[in-house]
Amino acid sequence: MEEKKIPHNLILENRRRLSITQVADVDTFDEEKVVLFTESDTVIVEGYDLHIQKLDVSGGELVIDGEIVSIRYMGRDGYGSKGKGFLKKMLK
Repeated sequence: MEEKKIPHNLILENRRRLSITQVADVDTFDEEKVVLFTESDTVIVEGYDLHIQKLDVSGGELVIDGEIVSIRYMGRDGYGSKGKGFLKKMLK
């Protein structure tokens, strides 16, 4: 039986402000990249002069200000796990 997932929303305003709902956690962040987790995906936000203006993990809300260049989705296990999968295949 498939698990019911709560959808999330992204609102990008003039490539300068990004609001995301249903954020479960923020993995890493600096002025050029923010890596965050939703219930089902890893989201990577890249740009310049990025700053987290609001983080409410209990409410699932994140607001990022700065020059947003790209937003990429990866599967929940996609970020940082490719190397492990490759090594596991080689060591079989």
